[in-house]
Amino acid sequence: MDRISKKIQEVKKNSNNSEEMMALVHRALLHYKNKTTDQAKSIMTMPIEAYINEERYLKEKDRIYKKLPLALCLSKEVPENQTYRAMNVIDTPVLITRGQDSKVRAFLNVCRHRGSKICEEGSGKTRVFSCPYHAWVYNHKGELTGLYGEETFGKIDREKFGLIELECEENAGFIWVILTPGKELNITSWLGDFGPELESLNLKDWYIFDQRELQGPGWKVALDGYLEAYHHNQLHGKTVGKHTVGNLLVLDTYGPHQRLTFGRKSLGSLEETPESEWQPLENIRLIHSGFPNLSVSGVLGDHCLVSQIFPGNTPYTTTTRQTILSAKKPKTKEEIAYSKNFSDMVLQAVKDEDYKIGMEIQSNIKKLGDNNFVYGKNEPAVQNYHNWIKRFMKSQGTAW
Repeated sequence: MDRISKKIQEVKKNSNNSEEMMALVHRALLHYKNKTTDQAKSIMTMPIEAYINEERYLKEKDRIYKKLPLALCLSKEVPENQTYRAMNVIDTPVLITRGQDSKVRAFLNVCRHRGSKICEEGSGKTRVFSCPYHAWVYNHKGELTGLYGEETFGKIDREKFGLIELECEENAGFIWVILTPGKELNITSWLGDFGPELESLNLKDWYIFDQRELQGPGWKVALDGYLEAYHHNQLHGKTVGKHTVGNLLVLDTYGPHQRLTFGRKSLGSLEETPESEWQPLENIRLIHSGFPNLSVSGVLGDHCLVSQIFPGNTPYTTTTRQTILSAKKPKTKEEIAYSKNFSDMVLQAVKDEDYKIGMEIQSNIKKLGDNNFVYGKNEPAVQNYHNWIKRFMKSQGTAW
């Protein structure tokens, strides 16, 4: 065992975050020197129908996306008491609120009178929510607090006509929701050891610089691209590939969740630099991947990209919500230009590179007939992701 391998083992015994980052640098540098990468035990194949079969897609979408916790928004999106965020998520109208007690809650954005949305999609601050159809009024706890013309409507038990609540918890800078009413949520259990990793990013303290939605290829085609560095040199040579080493991955898994570590181009310079002078995060890039659809990617400087990938109505479409975060609000012209440059770069990398080729893949899949996709040993995070889809579907009684 050489010096670097011994150092990895020594540092991994320590839970201190800075030492953990140093351990990641050592692991990445060892791969850089040896032109290697973390690997799965073997090559893995997947039938093409896993990407295009309608029946399978609907069952997986229901089990994976409607029965498991999703990070629906950042805590920063409902920053104050009486703020809210309303959105449509996989054909489910959702209203997330922060009440006077500072607690976040989530509800179906559906009036209990006759099913109208009580709030248009978007965000803002309001004391109460009033249905635009018949002016039934709800507070931030989802309680029915007023009925227009109540004396003529007739007596009802208001407690039975509050908004339908969705299980919701706030953790690690995100608001997590289960889209199916009545499903229990224990976010600490769901995240496990991945929770402290996400918490260490301190996203609740970052500044939202920009947000947008992108239309992309099918769910699995899109997600596969977030989970490997094998394509970086070829596809991203003009964007993020300028900063990262292609086909070099250090992977840590936390059940279905994963932390991917890529090497920056500066990694090789550490061989000639005293270890006491190393700055870990200047030489590696971290991506925190929360199952099934969350990616938090620190790409350049004090900026990161949060991506939430939501499946569409067919196996061929997705909507990706991109949030550009900066460590602080940019104020000077130079800071604003730097943030905009980062935003433009990741937009190009995802929209014009990843999703452009993803759309081509999606249109070509059927031509492969009964053949299989193959995931290489150097794509362990992709393999882990698809294996966890299988595990969740088996727990639901589906045999794939």
